[in-house]
Amino acid sequence: MDLFEYQGKQYFARYGIAVSAGGVALTVDEAVAQAELAKYPVVIKAQVQVGGRGKAGGIKLANNADEVRLHAKNILGMDIKGHIVKRVWVEHASDIAEEYYASFTLDRSAKRHLLMLSAQGGVEIEHVAVVDPTAIVKLHVNPVEGLSLDAAKRAVVDARISEKAQDGVAAMLLKLYECFTKGDCDLAEINPLILKPTGEVHALDAKVTLDANAAFRHPEWDEYRETEELDEREKLAREKNLQYIGLDGSVGIIANGAGLAMSTLDVVNQVGGKAANFLDIGGGANAELMTAALEVINSDTKVKSIFINIFGGITRGDEVAKGIVDAMKRVTLRAPIVIRLDGTNATEGRAIIAAAGIAESQLISRSTMLEAARSAVEIAGKK
Repeated sequence: MDLFEYQGKQYFARYGIAVSAGGVALTVDEAVAQAELAKYPVVIKAQVQVGGRGKAGGIKLANNADEVRLHAKNILGMDIKGHIVKRVWVEHASDIAEEYYASFTLDRSAKRHLLMLSAQGGVEIEHVAVVDPTAIVKLHVNPVEGLSLDAAKRAVVDARISEKAQDGVAAMLLKLYECFTKGDCDLAEINPLILKPTGEVHALDAKVTLDANAAFRHPEWDEYRETEELDEREKLAREKNLQYIGLDGSVGIIANGAGLAMSTLDVVNQVGGKAANFLDIGGGANAELMTAALEVINSDTKVKSIFINIFGGITRGDEVAKGIVDAMKRVTLRAPIVIRLDGTNATEGRAIIAAAGIAESQLISRSTMLEAARSAVEIAGKK
């Protein structure tokens, strides 16, 4: 679950991370009121979950109420890369001496937490990685042992952070790591992390992604769901309790298991296609579940083919096949299905599909994931 900047800052504050005084506003009048509380000068920042706000005119400095009104009026309702600005964050403007970058995430391949730290903040870290990769220090942290102060200090020195800021940045890294771990984050990022002329280290921005699997430990996260940005496909999937993420391609994806779903996206990309979504139906594939999945896929007008990729373990291939056949009787699909069925009772499942009398123009079966991906991409390319 991605948080807006203002929510991320509020989350950071719970762990003692210094953030600017400010408040969120949904209207111009509210923005003026928040500016009075924050004290001038203030910065008005569009709250959208996409980069490039500054270049789009979504971040403005205001020295008085008239300027707040002007900027808030222009920013509210602004379209930034397809995201409509519905709220702004108004905070006291900070004096900046230096800008850094700091983040924690999970490196799944290394089975470690990953700290990334750079003395080059305020710009996209992906750009820094291309232009000057040596400017980014990467430190793997054992989740059992955690991040020590000594390790944080070494990372700060290695990143060539100014000596006058090193102690403050090291202390900030410990707080950010606590937020990342105890706060159950997938990502906790500060860009920029600033050094003020007064010597304070301060989080000027916040990017936080929460681990949805940990929601049962955090009833307070319910408030974030009320503001979560979902497109119509994702809203429908949530109503049907499906693990779905909307993408921009033309090949709809249904798979059982997150790992297989990710592999399916990769192989579709490998053969020249682009997935329209990530959809994991988990361990079951009865008619109700498959119907729900197909209804969500069918709601995406960009989908030109549907790739169902099932590997039966506990899930039996014959049950999956029955579910698909029954679901196709309930949902009038706009795009044909390509299915790859393997694993437990896969032979029986393929036989059920073959005997169902479904036209090849609606459903075809392929024996391998690669063959199925190629067929799905080929069909999508013809439509």
